[in-house]
Amino acid sequence: MNQATTNECVKAEAVATSLHGLETPCLVLDAARMERNVARLRTRLGDLGVALRPHLKTGKSVEVARRVMDSPRGPATVSTLKEAALFAAAGVRDMIYAVGIAPTKIAQVLALRAEGVDLAVVLDTVEQAEAVAAASREAGTAIPALIEIDCDGHRSGVLPTDKAALLGIGRALEQGASLRGVLTHAGGSYAARGAEALRQCAEDERRAVVAAATILREAGLPCPVVSMGSTPTAHSATDLAGVTEVRAGVFVFFDLVMAGIGVCRIDDIALSVMATVIGHQRDKGWILVDAGWMAMSQDRGTSKQAVNQGYGVVCDITGKPYPDLIVADANQEHGIITVRPGSSGTLPDLAIGDRVRILPNHACATGAQHHRYHVVRGADSTVEAEWPRFSGW
Repeated sequence: MNQATTNECVKAEAVATSLHGLETPCLVLDAARMERNVARLRTRLGDLGVALRPHLKTGKSVEVARRVMDSPRGPATVSTLKEAALFAAAGVRDMIYAVGIAPTKIAQVLALRAEGVDLAVVLDTVEQAEAVAAASREAGTAIPALIEIDCDGHRSGVLPTDKAALLGIGRALEQGASLRGVLTHAGGSYAARGAEALRQCAEDERRAVVAAATILREAGLPCPVVSMGSTPTAHSATDLAGVTEVRAGVFVFFDLVMAGIGVCRIDDIALSVMATVIGHQRDKGWILVDAGWMAMSQDRGTSKQAVNQGYGVVCDITGKPYPDLIVADANQEHGIITVRPGSSGTLPDLAIGDRVRILPNHACATGAQHHRYHVVRGADSTVEAEWPRFSGW
């Protein structure tokens, strides 16, 4: 496809004013649900007296970011330096790059900071701290860094009881960089089931990061920021004493994994993929659509939960789920819709050309398959806006 043809396709899609006029598969965002999700977490954290530093990796969109941050300047969390650069170009000035810093990426951090962006890095080794401090000395500016704390053995970080490691990192940063605080992420909360288990994950996360901050402060090291966060624990914590901010990302859209954990309802999920019916295999009980794993992603996060949602829950074009109807299997560009095995649901009478919307297992992964959001509001099929999103590193 040449550039002229590409431009024509983009233009043709941009003028569509209804879901019925869009090419499929495409990404649909219910702004009403999104706004409700954002307000819900803001109210909750406000009641607990803690600031929200939203993670922008889920939306990867300036328009979405503007609706979730406190102000156009932030604060925000990002997971790639490409995100940091694009959000900085849009005016965001307060960000944490919440992935362990690689020495080769420090130059990009310094370049963004030279543009007036308060970009902090995350690390959990003395080697990283020494590299950040050396680059800071050479550049004549102190890069702020947060020490990542391992609160549940899920991923990376320093154990909150490892005083030697914490002080070693903090003192290495003092040689040119700036210790801004501590940060943790309760990734293990995704495996929790039930309100009490989620509350315990949140409390374990809080205790770990506050304990690490206490060690640093008692040794005379600064620790102004005490940052924790995951969507499950942000919605489950009952006490955030000692925490200065909460980071969360997928709460803005939610997804089937979050619904399976019990953090949201199916009706809270703001993101869906619209697909068109392209065939039937009636003897097998199949409806075929033009959205396969290239449109949905291969994330099967609900397969380990009590209810396996396949590749996604199938809804009508207004976003209302059909009873027990899922995308049970997928090829690259084909989705196979069936009634959930063992259920009492029945296959709906969908004709060739009919449209459905599929709720995703993982909003971040599904969103990454698409370049734009087609924004609707509730059951209305009117497309009120198209918001670009980006991907890559």
